[in-house]
Amino acid sequence: MDVFHLRNQVIADYERYMRSFIRIHDDRVRAKAEERFPWLWPDPLLQLNPAFEPGESFDALIDEGLLHPGCRDIFQIRPEQGPAQPLRLYRHQIDGIRAARAGDNYVLTTGTGSGKSLSYIVPIVDHVLRSRAERAAGGIQAVIVYPMNALANSQREELRRFLGKAGERGVTFARYTGQERGPDRDAIRAQPPDILLTNYMMLELVLTRPEERPLVERIQNLRFLVFDELHTYRGRQGADVAMLCRRAARSVRPSG
Repeated sequence: MDVFHLRNQVIADYERYMRSFIRIHDDRVRAKAEERFPWLWPDPLLQLNPAFEPGESFDALIDEGLLHPGCRDIFQIRPEQGPAQPLRLYRHQIDGIRAARAGDNYVLTTGTGSGKSLSYIVPIVDHVLRSRAERAAGGIQAVIVYPMNALANSQREELRRFLGKAGERGVTFARYTGQERGPDRDAIRAQPPDILLTNYMMLELVLTRPEERPLVERIQNLRFLVFDELHTYRGRQGADVAMLCRRAARSVRPSG
């Protein structure tokens, strides 16, 4: 396929469509319009998409002690046909995993499609697996906050790829937004997951409504509070989210 030929063909078709309903009788106005027509479609823009620097394999990270051995079986590419393939991480993802393993707060900024979510999902799953092995206190270990329900829905599907639909790989997760009906919310309150997917407005309600108290009591051992698409929280909304972080911090134990 010649992409430039395709571009020119699309523009030509669209130009014919536009000219089909434009009738200008004044010669001077028509000449000015003809002069401006090319402004509607600028020249092609070519950009290079640089490859992200690859990092170590899961086997190497497990041998190093950075990840729990169970991560090897969880984080695999599972095609519809054929055997599962090992997942290879990028350098920036491993940098995020190292920061999380060290207990540091961090902000990750990188390009679209570079796997930002894995930079926090992997250390969360690693922590849950280690906690299970050490028989540590249960409850919600991570709360992931999204600015829109659509992003939470997308992340839930991504988690299902790795963790299964019912936590059959040892780590449970659930979405808790306005989309959940009463019985679903009751079930989550009765048996909270390891990972809770929500939005910032729902998290505010969880921390303030009396009926959500059972859920608040199960985040006492919270280890991760993640804000996806952090750059969207600006102005007054950003101030609200900053206060929400402080409220969440007061709701967990000092060691959480």
